[in-house]
Amino acid sequence: MRLKDKVAIITGGGTGIGAAMTEQFLREGARVVIGSRNPNHHKAYAEKLQKDGYPVAGFQVDVTDRRSVDQFVANAVGAFGPIEILVNNAGISGQTPIDQEKDERWLAILQTNLTGTYTVTKRVLREMRDHSHGRIINLSSVLGKFGVAGYTAYCTTKHGIIGFTRALALEVVSRGITVNALCPGWVETEMAQLGLREWSEGAGLSMEEVRRQAVAAIPMKRFTEGAEVAELAVYLASEASQAMTGQALNICGGATTA
Repeated sequence: MRLKDKVAIITGGGTGIGAAMTEQFLREGARVVIGSRNPNHHKAYAEKLQKDGYPVAGFQVDVTDRRSVDQFVANAVGAFGPIEILVNNAGISGQTPIDQEKDERWLAILQTNLTGTYTVTKRVLREMRDHSHGRIINLSSVLGKFGVAGYTAYCTTKHGIIGFTRALALEVVSRGITVNALCPGWVETEMAQLGLREWSEGAGLSMEEVRRQAVAAIPMKRFTEGAEVAELAVYLASEASQAMTGQALNICGGATTA
C-alpha cells in the first residue's frame, strides 16, 4: 500500500474526480477526510465507504468561507490527526462571456476555484508537520494551459492554480512539502456532462454532436476516466514522487502537450 496510514484531505471528494481519488487513496491505505459544500455529496458517500470498512470521514465545507474552512480542518484533525496530504479538488465551472451583464458567476468561480484553493491550503499548512511526507495536490485543468472562448473565469482560475502551485512549491520546499498540480482534460464526470450540455444549448447542437466534436479534438479519441486521474494523484501523494515539486502534469489524452 503506497499511502498506508497517511492522513489525506480531499475537497470535493464525494463526486466525480474527487470520489475516484477518495476510493483510490483508501485502497492504498490512506485515512481520508472528504469535504463538500453540499452535505448530500459527502455524507451518504462517506457512510457507504465506512460500511465497507474504510477509514473515512465526511464534513461540510464551503471553501469560500474562512470560518467554514477552519472548522472543516479542525474536524479533519480531530478525526484522524495531523494532515499529510491535501488534494484541492473543489471547483465549479460555467460560461462567463465578457459581455455578460452580471458578474456573479465570474466572482463565484474565482472565489471557489482559486481563492478557495488558497484558503484551504493556508489553513492546512498549519497542520502539516515539517519533513513528514507533506503533499499538496491542486486540481488545475488543460484550460490552465490554453484558453477557450466564453470561459474566461474558469481559464483564469486554472491558469492561476498553476502559478500558485509553482510559487508555493518554492516557498515550502524547505519544510519537505511538495506541491504539484494535475491538469485533466475531458473526464467522464457529471461536471463534464454539464459542460457538454451548456455547449449543446449554446451552439444549438445535440449532446451526441458536441460529444463527438469533443472526442475528435483529443488525439487518443476518448475521455479520460476518473480512476486514471486518481492513479496519478496517488503517485504524487506517494514516496515515489519525492523528487517532484512545482509541476503541472497533463492527463488529457494528448489534448495539449504544453
